[in-house]
Amino acid sequence: MTDGILGEITQSKRVEVAEARLRLPLFDLMEKARLASPPRDFFAALAVPGPIKLIAEVKKASPSARVIREDFDPVAIAHIYEDHGAACLSVLTDAPYFQGSLENLRLVRQHVSLPVLRKDFIIDEYQIFEARAAGADAILLIAEILDNESLARFQALATELGMAALVEFHDATNLNRVVDSGARLIGINNRDLKTFTTTLDHTLELRAQIPRTALLVSESGISKRTHVELLEAAGVAAILVGESLLRGEDIGLAVDQLLGRNRDAKDLSSRERPDQRK
Repeated sequence: MTDGILGEITQSKRVEVAEARLRLPLFDLMEKARLASPPRDFFAALAVPGPIKLIAEVKKASPSARVIREDFDPVAIAHIYEDHGAACLSVLTDAPYFQGSLENLRLVRQHVSLPVLRKDFIIDEYQIFEARAAGADAILLIAEILDNESLARFQALATELGMAALVEFHDATNLNRVVDSGARLIGINNRDLKTFTTTLDHTLELRAQIPRTALLVSESGISKRTHVELLEAAGVAAILVGESLLRGEDIGLAVDQLLGRNRDAKDLSSRERPDQRK
């Protein structure tokens, strides 16, 4: 049984999903998912040869950091990420703990061309149909809160709906479960949610045990160019970063510095305004 903050959030999700099913029955939600715009290829965007890829996160708050950015405009932030070289986006949709929403995901997906991942605590197939109905191109699955049957079934459902599944774990005891589930996109969370300690060594120590046939994503604790270079040298395909990018006054500059890109002609103020884009 999951304990600590994950256990608390998981229990909250059970209540949330039960209430959502009352508001909108699964059958009706499935129809909405069927009518959603075709999914973009999240996996392919990360598999393109070249430098390590960035999954940039649209996140207002977290249980550990509280409010990360007061002037939070998800669409404007997503545009900056897109303009400055992110390969994909991750949008937090949990409300109680992260101040996110599915509406944020809908808006971001509508206004940018990058593939978008729904980052939430998925414990029920209902949430997967919710994700697709909102336009998500990928979902996050957390090994610590899912049994083996659910890990496999939820990945199969995501594939059926045309979405990718980023299967994440922190506890090394879950590594074999994730690999055995057939995950093609594997995330290592460098943050221990029991103690909230974070170390990049966690990814580096487990890298050799991840099959080369899967793409590896390192998550949490990545804030410097040297971190990115270290992970890239270890064969990590992508990084998922949010908090360190959102804390600075200039988000675009933070992305450029993380990716080692030149600043030339990347100032959002010299480009189209977000509301001018279609």
